[in-house]
Amino acid sequence: MKKVVIIGAGPAGVTAGYELVKNHKDFEVTILEESNAIGGISRTVNHHGNRMDIGGHRFFSKDTEVTEWWNKIMPAQGAPSYDDLRIGRMPELNPNGPNPEAQDRVMLKRRRVSRIYYRRKFFDYPVKMNLNTILNMGIFTTAGAGFSYIWSVMRKLPETSLENFYINRFGRKLYSMFFEGYTEKLWGRHPRDISAEWGAQRVKGLSIVAIIKDILGKIIPSRKPKHVETSLIEEFSYPKFGPGQLWETAAAEFEQAGGKIMKNAKVVRFSLGKNKINEVIYVFDGKERKINADIVISSMPIKDLIAGMEEAPSKIKRIAGGLPYRDFITVGVLVEKIKLKNTTKLKTLNNIVPDCWIYVQDTGVKLGRIQIFNNWSPYMVKNPENSLWIGLEYFCSENDDFWNKNEEELKNIGAEELVKIGVLENISDVKDYHVERVKKAYPAYFDTYKDMDKVTEYLKTFENLYCVGRNGQHRYNNMDHSMATSFAAVRHITGSLKDKNSIWNINTEKEYHEEKKA
Repeated sequence: MKKVVIIGAGPAGVTAGYELVKNHKDFEVTILEESNAIGGISRTVNHHGNRMDIGGHRFFSKDTEVTEWWNKIMPAQGAPSYDDLRIGRMPELNPNGPNPEAQDRVMLKRRRVSRIYYRRKFFDYPVKMNLNTILNMGIFTTAGAGFSYIWSVMRKLPETSLENFYINRFGRKLYSMFFEGYTEKLWGRHPRDISAEWGAQRVKGLSIVAIIKDILGKIIPSRKPKHVETSLIEEFSYPKFGPGQLWETAAAEFEQAGGKIMKNAKVVRFSLGKNKINEVIYVFDGKERKINADIVISSMPIKDLIAGMEEAPSKIKRIAGGLPYRDFITVGVLVEKIKLKNTTKLKTLNNIVPDCWIYVQDTGVKLGRIQIFNNWSPYMVKNPENSLWIGLEYFCSENDDFWNKNEEELKNIGAEELVKIGVLENISDVKDYHVERVKKAYPAYFDTYKDMDKVTEYLKTFENLYCVGRNGQHRYNNMDHSMATSFAAVRHITGSLKDKNSIWNINTEKEYHEEKKA
């Protein structure tokens, strides 16, 4: 029986382990997880009955294998959820699905609503040149944006940076309003210093032309298959208690099938042979331990993976050591009400704003995004009738001044900024709070990333090593693509996939990974 060691119990690691033990009997699989939680950045944190989705995770994919896997773990709802019943909304139901009011293992159907909050006004996300935008910006600013876009069409810039990538698609005026400041807030770098590849990864197919087509497609019925672009998807699935519930459920089934998960087991080093990894060395209970490995599936950050390979060439160590990441902090705050009014036609429980995410464009505050957990799932909030549980997302770097602030300081900053931008009336409106710090949440595309291909080629020389997931490939994958890398790894391990390079080719196609043709 072959011994498989999987590093990391996030979506990629759990998927790989689940597939190996559930569908194949000749593998002894151990997952080593550094933290005490399952799900990685896709975990759910429970604070006094109020749950936080770290980063926000919509369950939507064009990959039917991924969708079917999710539905196998957690079936789609067969009856209305709590807020559906209260507001008279009837989502698409699974005839044989569970009732979320009576059962917990259930996937809800949710509306996708995200907007930009800029100068105390709501704009569509992504930016749409519609009546709402024109009224918010004013006729002169709108005209300027229109001429700027026309100029960008006539005079394309070389896409040598993320700045030029955005200008080519939206014009310099809209870029300066809605992309420049927010991108710098997110990455801590000006867009001119970031590779255009990040834009190509996250905004494939998105442009003003694509947005106009989407708007016209809703007005003028077409017999042609509908082509849904990047962020224009209007519904998604979501576990009753957040994404961590799905990964905890899958991990439990993995263990029931014979797999082993070791939490608080930090991988620190590797014993290497010729073109293979022989042993994985990890720290558990303060002591170093070793585990033999016939196969290693790694979702740990490449920076740490290479650091644990003492024999790696100095050039590879230098490149991997310089790979950048962006970390973030989520401050959960519990309030009874907010000042933002629901001026949309969408019904919500207590008529709160319908947004899952609110992107805070104002550069006068550090706050990047606001999550309203009530809208992700009413079961995320202990008392959804009388309170709002809000996540304030701050992008930072591990051990910088912001990262090192204590929890009360972070709560105070969050409350002050909510008052400053008109979301809360008073700082004292915050009744409870919780802080979560997330390391290496976003692999970044600058600094030594330009030489990433050299690191990739080196890692490919290890015959029994499979790099999967977002950090495992240093690629800004969404959850479905992280899972797809694991599906491919398992296929190669079990012999049904011949080309191992296919694992690295996932999420490099020209079409965006959330795009789906109906």
